[in-house]
Amino acid sequence: MIRIHFTAADFAQVRFAPRPAPLQELNVALSMMFRRDAAPLFGRWRQRTLRALPPATQPFGDLVPGLQAPSFLDQFGDDLDEALESVRATRPELVRAEIERVHAGQPVPAPAWLHDLHRGGTDAWRLLRRAQRAAFDAVLRPVWPLVQDLHHAEFARHALTVAEHGLATALDGLTAGAQLRGNCWELTGNRGESTDSSTGSSIDSSTSSPAPHREIALRGRGVVLVPTFHWTGPPLLADPPGRPLYVTYPAGPGLPLPPPPAGGTDEALAAVLGRTRLEVLLLLAEEHTTGALARRLCVSNATASTHAAALRGAGLITTERAGRAVLHRRTALGTLLVHRGRPAGPRPARW
Repeated sequence: MIRIHFTAADFAQVRFAPRPAPLQELNVALSMMFRRDAAPLFGRWRQRTLRALPPATQPFGDLVPGLQAPSFLDQFGDDLDEALESVRATRPELVRAEIERVHAGQPVPAPAWLHDLHRGGTDAWRLLRRAQRAAFDAVLRPVWPLVQDLHHAEFARHALTVAEHGLATALDGLTAGAQLRGNCWELTGNRGESTDSSTGSSIDSSTSSPAPHREIALRGRGVVLVPTFHWTGPPLLADPPGRPLYVTYPAGPGLPLPPPPAGGTDEALAAVLGRTRLEVLLLLAEEHTTGALARRLCVSNATASTHAAALRGAGLITTERAGRAVLHRRTALGTLLVHRGRPAGPRPARW
């Protein structure tokens, strides 16, 4: 049982993450590898995901040797590059303490690169960053547009609940076992699982040990609600000192997200344009700013601008300035290229 104590100021600072957090979604997706109770639904997904992981992700496995992960992996920014920079900016003493905590008692010695990370070596940090990006590209990149659409739908559902019934009802119905009793919000684990990840990454919360009792006093810090679509367990808490309490909770269908169909026109176009530029072309069924494209693709604004410039040079999109914003639209040629031999589907959700 986790009991979270609110003040009046905390109720005024309950926020919903406006966009999905790439690294946190990656953490919980990888944590599902360790859940055995969901095998009938996620067994094939696990096998497919394991096969998709390239060798470049191995350092990630070295850093997380079991069910516990260093807390500095918990990052909630909605831009992948910025989240990776936040990991890199972790205080050296916290990095050392968390590596020592996670690897205490491990039967296999830590690899040399991890000792280098413990010392703050630049090459080791570069290796970890490459592993995290490779894992995101293999596990989440194929389904990221779906994650974004699901997040948008969950955001709208939460906003409607708050508007019609109030914040108390929204917190009560956030997840199974959640109850707001006066100024205390109670969260319970299920099937004996822990909901507390404040001493480690969310991967730690897939353990089957009994759920601990914990009291958390917010004292004006507030709460950020973060839905995830790759986790079916109890809420996961990250409680960084001096910052809001982050509550990551399961949302969406509770099933593995389907990968895009293999083969067909999309694969042929991706081979010519590149996967990311094809995604840009698909998103521009509706106009987007450069910043909106960057958020949907989980890349920097500069990278999104580079892809847009290449497509514009090929006559597939147009770009025009509207005040301080730059708006991109798909041309008739771009639409013809996308739709040729491809069944019409729902238009991408606009952010």
